[in-house]
Amino acid sequence: MGALLSGASLAAGVVIAAWVGTSVPQELNTVREEATTVYYSDGKPIGKFAAQDRTIVPLADLPPQVTQAIIASEDQDFRSHPGINPQAIARAVLNNVTGGAQQGASTLTQQYVENYYVGVGETTYADEFREAILALKVTQEQSKDKVLEGYVNTIYLGRGAYGVEAASQAYFGHSAKEMTISQSAFLAGIIPNPTYWDPRQGEAAEAQARSRWGRTLNLMLEQGYITKQDRASAKYPKLVKYAQGSGDNRTAYLLEQVANELDGKGITAEDLTKSGYEVHTSIDRKMQAAAAETMKLPEDASKYARASLTSIDPKTGEIKAMYGGPDYSVYPTNAATFEAQGASTFKPFTLIGALKENIPLSKRYSAIDGTVIEGWNQVDGGPDVPLYNFNNESWSSLDLTQATADSVNVVYGQLNKEIGPEMTAQVGYELGIPQADDNPDTRDCCTIGSNLANVLGTAYVTNVDLARAYSTIAAQGYRTEPHMVTRVMNGEQLMYEGRTTSEQVFDPQVMAAATYAMSKVVEEGSGVPALALNRPAAGKTGSSNDNQSAWFAGFVPQLTTVVGLYEYNTDANEYEQIKPFGGYEQITGGSWPVTAWTDYMIKATEGMEVEELPEYEPPAPPPSPTPTPSPSPSSSPSDEPETVVVPDNLVGQQIVAVAQALGGLQLVPNQVNVDSDKPAGEVLFVENAGQEVDVNSEIEVQVSNGSGYEEETTNVPFGLTNQEQSYAEDQLKAAELNPVIQEESSDSVAEGSVISVDPGEGEEVPVGSDVTLVISTGPEGGGDPTGDPSDGGGIFG
Repeated sequence: MGALLSGASLAAGVVIAAWVGTSVPQELNTVREEATTVYYSDGKPIGKFAAQDRTIVPLADLPPQVTQAIIASEDQDFRSHPGINPQAIARAVLNNVTGGAQQGASTLTQQYVENYYVGVGETTYADEFREAILALKVTQEQSKDKVLEGYVNTIYLGRGAYGVEAASQAYFGHSAKEMTISQSAFLAGIIPNPTYWDPRQGEAAEAQARSRWGRTLNLMLEQGYITKQDRASAKYPKLVKYAQGSGDNRTAYLLEQVANELDGKGITAEDLTKSGYEVHTSIDRKMQAAAAETMKLPEDASKYARASLTSIDPKTGEIKAMYGGPDYSVYPTNAATFEAQGASTFKPFTLIGALKENIPLSKRYSAIDGTVIEGWNQVDGGPDVPLYNFNNESWSSLDLTQATADSVNVVYGQLNKEIGPEMTAQVGYELGIPQADDNPDTRDCCTIGSNLANVLGTAYVTNVDLARAYSTIAAQGYRTEPHMVTRVMNGEQLMYEGRTTSEQVFDPQVMAAATYAMSKVVEEGSGVPALALNRPAAGKTGSSNDNQSAWFAGFVPQLTTVVGLYEYNTDANEYEQIKPFGGYEQITGGSWPVTAWTDYMIKATEGMEVEELPEYEPPAPPPSPTPTPSPSPSSSPSDEPETVVVPDNLVGQQIVAVAQALGGLQLVPNQVNVDSDKPAGEVLFVENAGQEVDVNSEIEVQVSNGSGYEEETTNVPFGLTNQEQSYAEDQLKAAELNPVIQEESSDSVAEGSVISVDPGEGEEVPVGSDVTLVISTGPEGGGDPTGDPSDGGGIFG
């Protein structure tokens, strides 16, 4: 008996010591962390940012059945016990000692202590003892309602949800404030094992969840929380489909963009996961759904092909829809913010530059395919090369309106030469294309070069940036900042508001003229499929070199939309030609992109008022040249000849030279392409050759299309790199190639030796082609090159 009393005294002493030595600690840092919810423009949720998916809700805001179900299922004596349940502890200990199934005895208060102050994890008997002491202390210091409020906001309920508010959204798709008796019973029933009793786990989990739901309802009836009628009418709740993460792998692109926008504006990614903000966006649910529907690529598209879309309100800069891909978990790069060559979508930049310089739309330029423009070359300082139109189409001359409609390279090459490529770049920047600066943290991918080819969009640009530029045109010269976050709220406090102001950067009259020319792209040019929109629209197609990117950028007065397509081989880490799909022989801006743009815009503008493009009166075309009468009152003949002789030595020459010769005689060449075994572009026949004709007569010129021509080719010799210039020249001449010499300094290649070869060694080229040899002049500033010039070289030099 003495030993028993001594043991009891010892146990009592341990409890007293623990009581005196234990105080209620500070709450865990995580218990106040709330998920940030992001909303569409109509207030419906897009998704969440969450370290723990939690939204704290006051106990008073919950319907009584929520807490009643939890108490009935988990701790029926919660309101009366001191924080622990001695009888339950005794039963659990007896059961565990005698070999029964492992049994717990935690009250709601003990679970609250674990979730709120200690942290969930593996526990020893010593840990459980300490938690029991803390539960007793908490009951003395806090009201039952405070304990219950802490519990319902910290308990893990599966599907990544902490607390009943997040759980109600995850299982039922609505707030806990709307939970029914049946839904409350379901959540309370799965508390002991929410992961494995979630019905999505299979039939066994479904059966267990139903059993626990029925058990909880019965206990609620026994406790007097519900009536018999409530119990009889209760139906097993319908659950929403579970989606991991943000809730939708398509809208994850939008969440990423939201985070990127707010980063640097005082709201970090960490803030978003913990602060419980409400982020409101300009994303229109109808437009976003239309984007997801119309931007889905056909099944026969390459796995590397990526489509993108951005829709912007040109008056405010608010992004109404953004399509970055079909599934963020499969394609984690947002295609709308990934760079691709801008292609001919840059031609309006040159057009606007010309209009600023008072060059009218009516001005005509030669449009003959294969024209050589001074300064148009493949490498800086290299020989001038011909510029070709799409599909080698040719016209004697075109005005700027028609050249825009048909996206004629030769005309725009000459126009860029006239205004200067620096002007084209500057217009692009003023419209909204990002300009590089000296800050190493600033993205400088989209630097627009100062070479003549910049008119063809050789620079890389994102869909969003291009949409901003075209929105400036649509807004008639007023530039805005693209954004999708309209405001961020922390309760009633405004944390951030998106900028909707605009800045005038162009004369509206210049923009009206550019818009008129771009409207002809839709009405009669490469963007004709967009006529199906059946409302005034303007835009521009774009197809890059080798069809590695394809675009249609267009607008109606209230909405600018850019559809982009590129193919990027993520395995090889390089862009590739877009492989044809969907029945198209090749993918250009005038194929899938403009069709997808039209399908989307029909849905996006449904119910939108039809507005006209800005008024613009196109200039009258200049009169055709006529003989000028002599200013002398005498009857002497005019100084201008009325007739000329058509040269008879033009057959066999290239069409470019022939067109220039005829144009110099005030004759209009009419090119007719014919099948021939002669090289493409070679003139086969000239009408009225050797005969006298009136000035301004149209002369038919038959030109070989090269259909039967088998071009003789050869290969650039290997082993030229690091060899002496004379040796390399001899090797090229022996291969019937024409060496072209360029010089530049080099620290690693000896003076007078070859640094590089273009086209590269081993490439197949036509016989007689120019091959550029870049020859070393030695180190910059003199001295000997460093390193051994024999290292590298050859094929891999």
